[in-house]
Amino acid sequence: MVTDGTYTAVLDRFEDDVAVLVLESDDETLGQVVVDAETIPAEGQHQDALFTVVMCGGELAEVTYHPDQTEERRETAQSRFDRLSERSDSDK
Repeated sequence: MVTDGTYTAVLDRFEDDVAVLVLESDDETLGQVVVDAETIPAEGQHQDALFTVVMCGGELAEVTYHPDQTEERRETAQSRFDRLSERSDSDK
C-alpha cells in the first residue's frame, strides 16, 4: 500500500471502468493504484499521461494533469529510442 503523500503518476492503462496509475517518486517506481476512470481528467485520459496525485488514507484525494510535462517526457523517450536505433543501425 502506498503511504499518504504527493506523487508523480503515469497513466499505465485502462481496464474496463478503471485506470491504473503507476506512482513514482525521485524517478523510482513505488507501486500502482487503481482508480475509477472517471476520476482522471478528460484531457489526460490517454496512456503515459503524467499527473501529480495526492494520496490520503489509501485513496486518491487529488489529481492534476500536466500536459506539457507529458509531452516533454514523450519527446525524451522518443529521442532516446531514436538514438538507440541509430546505434543499432551502425552496428550492421
